[in-house]
Amino acid sequence: MNDGETGGGFRLAYVPGVTPAKWVNIWNERLPDVPLTLISTPASEIVALLRDGAADAAFVRLPVDRDGLSVIPLYVETTVVVTPKDHAVTAADEVSVADLADDEVLRPLDDTLEWTTKPGQPAFTDPATTAAAIELVAAGTGLLLVPQSLARLHHRKDLTYRPVTDAPQSQIGLAWLTDATTDRVEDFIGIVRGRTVNSSRGRNAPPPAEKPARRQGPKPAQKSSGHRTERPTRKKKGHRPR
Repeated sequence: MNDGETGGGFRLAYVPGVTPAKWVNIWNERLPDVPLTLISTPASEIVALLRDGAADAAFVRLPVDRDGLSVIPLYVETTVVVTPKDHAVTAADEVSVADLADDEVLRPLDDTLEWTTKPGQPAFTDPATTAAAIELVAAGTGLLLVPQSLARLHHRKDLTYRPVTDAPQSQIGLAWLTDATTDRVEDFIGIVRGRTVNSSRGRNAPPPAEKPARRQGPKPAQKSSGHRTERPTRKKKGHRPR
């Protein structure tokens, strides 16, 4: 598929918590004539956005349904517990799931973590979103476990967080429709993977310059046989007798 089929621009979707600024800056430096549009999308809706053709690529939270998708796993996030600043768990630098056994833990419907066993005690309600759960933590009605980037996204002065050492983690990946791998998608993949503008795998890398033909120098003189030819010596003139 060529660039014309995407309208000449590039549409990049991303889930909350991902900060695509560094990749966008590189894109703008390398492809200043190709506008990049950012689309913030809930994690539960982002794959449908790709399948509907409303985005060319997306930063997603893994795992996702990979049918028809190409996915590059990128990085894993630390899971943290969000808590009021005066809560007992803040006395430690990090905690385990067992440390939260007696606390009510909120489980928002858009939870991005996959649990085999739910941590803590069930809260009185399951909020619809992580943002709503943060409000309930601030009200003192429970704790919340989320990827660290979401804790930073919803930062409040009256809340803090601590790493949870044995909790499930969330992984971020770059995804796109395999059948819609355009030249611009390839360009963005190269940026995310850290390829330089002159990388041999980059689409816009210039072809290698042809080396000029080497000029042949004069042929070396043939070596002599190794025997030195001695010049004949002149006979010295004798003194004539007087």
